[in-house]
Amino acid sequence: MASGGLALLPSPSSFAMSTQVPAKPVPAEQVDEKDGLIHGVSAAELQSLCTTSLEARGKAYCPYSLFRVGASLLLHTPDAAGQTTITGANVENASYPVGTCAERVAMGTAIHLGHKLGSFKAVGVVTDMDDYCSPCGMCRQFLREFLALETPIFMFNRGGKFIVRTMGELLPLSFGPDVLPPKEALRKNLNEAELKGAGVQEGA
Repeated sequence: MASGGLALLPSPSSFAMSTQVPAKPVPAEQVDEKDGLIHGVSAAELQSLCTTSLEARGKAYCPYSLFRVGASLLLHTPDAAGQTTITGANVENASYPVGTCAERVAMGTAIHLGHKLGSFKAVGVVTDMDDYCSPCGMCRQFLREFLALETPIFMFNRGGKFIVRTMGELLPLSFGPDVLPPKEALRKNLNEAELKGAGVQEGA
């Protein structure tokens, strides 16, 4: 686990690409031969995702680790202000565990602005490293709450090359809001437990 809440990934695989010229081919199932989309993201959108992630990285507050992280969320449609991306950077604290990762800062901002599940087309993350870093486990679970499992997460290195994985690939067999039973079913289970004398108190 790297400082700043991201996990180091291995050297570029077949997913690795430059923002302009592929270092290696992207699997065919991820590329639309007609328009060259990668996971539904166009070259212009990918460039925007990279640029805004880099800009966000410059606003990181990391006096303790000096490990800057920038994140950007690409929206399906521009918001009321005409923005197509929402960004965040890591914010550290003298009490180390209190710090917040860039991905959670970006998503928290987006939710505060009224965005929700279905609003996000892709995620970008960048550090100052030559290696590729992925969101930490806590950020993966946090993002899972608001991202479709097929949402691509582009992990850029400082040179602009990237690897990409979907939310579902980064967090397989994940737990999310869609897994929870309906509240009616949960209430029914509680009532049945009470009837069986399981000791469950109303309102617990």
